[in-house]
Amino acid sequence: MIAETRWHWSELRDLTGVQVHDLLKLRQDVFVVEQACAFAEIDGCDGEALHLRALSGDDLAGVLRVFAPDGEGRARIGRIATAAGFRGSGLGHRMMVEALRLCAERWPEAAIDLSAQAHLETFYARHGFVTISDAYLEDGIPHLDMRRAPAA
Repeated sequence: MIAETRWHWSELRDLTGVQVHDLLKLRQDVFVVEQACAFAEIDGCDGEALHLRALSGDDLAGVLRVFAPDGEGRARIGRIATAAGFRGSGLGHRMMVEALRLCAERWPEAAIDLSAQAHLETFYARHGFVTISDAYLEDGIPHLDMRRAPAA
């Protein structure tokens, strides 16, 4: 049985060493190990983002990061990952709802961009994202750029 999910938003500098380790390990497990992508998962951008950690009991169930609007007025959501044991529980959808809530609260005038793995296009479309690019390869995996209109 999956415990109730608790949301924790933090800047990287506000996390403990163990929390940073666990966040990065989950992303590495998903993006590098499971998807067999040899890329620099630690990309130097985490210090600029707000990080959502989804906790179920004592377990880190999922993570994602959100960037404030850029010079073109677009926020960005990325590095969305759920732990293997929590997949199929609806956690990914709930994480997206929470990320969109934060964006609407903080930056209601901002569109939101993300780079989606192509097989997840329908998942993001259910959250109001539309495809704005042709498919392209990123680390050997087909991706699409997607955008959601501002909340306001």
